[in-house]
Amino acid sequence: MALVPYDENVLPALSKIHSSSAEFHFASHRLRLAQDWNRLGVAAVVWDAAVVLCMYLELGHVDLKGRAVIELGAGTGLVGIVAALLGATVTITDRKPALDFLSANVRENIPPDLQGAVQVSELTWGEGLQRYPSGSYDLVLGADIVYLEETFPALLQTLEHLSSETTEVLLSCRIRYERDERFLGMLGRLFSVQEVHYDEQRDIRIYRAVRIKAKPEL
Repeated sequence: MALVPYDENVLPALSKIHSSSAEFHFASHRLRLAQDWNRLGVAAVVWDAAVVLCMYLELGHVDLKGRAVIELGAGTGLVGIVAALLGATVTITDRKPALDFLSANVRENIPPDLQGAVQVSELTWGEGLQRYPSGSYDLVLGADIVYLEETFPALLQTLEHLSSETTEVLLSCRIRYERDERFLGMLGRLFSVQEVHYDEQRDIRIYRAVRIKAKPEL
């Protein structure tokens, strides 16, 4: 859901979101991500949570080589792109309006020999989940996707569908409001949740979640 654009002259601290691109260096690659706040809003900007999650992945906290990874609410695609550059086979997802923009960023930043390791796909949380094999992913990634309370039930349904008992979920987010804390509580009913990283400078936390194993029937 796009937000009304900020007035760049009134809020100069937010001017970076109006830039047409953002540049990074991850996984020994120089990346240039297109941004389009005016057309697509929050989906087309690189937020701090994505940058911090990429840093976390690059430091080797998670083994990505040969692993099946899916990114939710990918936006510009930065996290999924970095995961692919680090050796994962990645499905990068977002809602339909963002797909052309997302696909263009993937094409521009994934080398030709790795293009086959990345798939861009439509996924609206809670809808059409049968297109994604249940529990077939090793790692689920999400950066700054916890912010609209009305999406929480569908997001939880999606995480539950995608995860087996061995799947790791990594959520990178800034805890802004009580509703964000409520989401973590909701997540904790289905998953074992642990904070694994805190970037004090950016005020970004990364949570690791693993599905709670079902108790065997007596």
